[in-house]
Amino acid sequence: MFTGIVETVGEIKQVSARQGDITLCVDSKNMSLDDVQLGDSIATNGVCLTVTTLSNGCFWANVSRETVSCSTFKDIHVGQKVNLEKALTLQSRLGGHIVAGHVDGVGEIQQLRNDGDSVYVCIAAPEEIAPYIAHKGSICVDGISLTVNGVNGNEFELNLIPHTAGHSTATAWKVGQRLNLEADLVARHIERLLQFQHTSPSVNKESALSKAFLAENGFLKP
Repeated sequence: MFTGIVETVGEIKQVSARQGDITLCVDSKNMSLDDVQLGDSIATNGVCLTVTTLSNGCFWANVSRETVSCSTFKDIHVGQKVNLEKALTLQSRLGGHIVAGHVDGVGEIQQLRNDGDSVYVCIAAPEEIAPYIAHKGSICVDGISLTVNGVNGNEFELNLIPHTAGHSTATAWKVGQRLNLEADLVARHIERLLQFQHTSPSVNKESALSKAFLAENGFLKP
């Protein structure tokens, strides 16, 4: 679990491909790995990766064919800069929003321009992700927790403040660039709940939550 608050910008040092899977070596730059153990998770451009090897400020991770197919990792290359964030601990502050590191799909930058002190960005999302993107809701873009300022069909608008842009790969974004997108987890779970209630024959179509239920379980005063 992550927050979408980028800790540092790392660099891809090695990429090895085998039968659709890839193995990455990532230089964590100025992000300390002293508290990272084998098996821990590090979000890399928004993708939750499991650390398999640690050495000299670098970590290695395997990326499955499924992850490669639904992310920008199919085009990842040596020298590429990536946003890095270590997994949450119980002592961490949730400064962004709840991010799982499970990429839903890839978006593409349509517009990019200065807007006062910030940078305006318009991104086209895949049609299947668009329903989960809401005005003033949260979305994770290449591992960065951002607030949606506008939605038009499958396109959504963002504004990057100087700190966010300057402490992430966003400072080098360009029109046409493809980015990993992860929709808000809450929207995903609500959709699944509604689908299950409408499709499962074993579920009572009427809500089990009623005044009688609440009274019987001590939630209402007699």
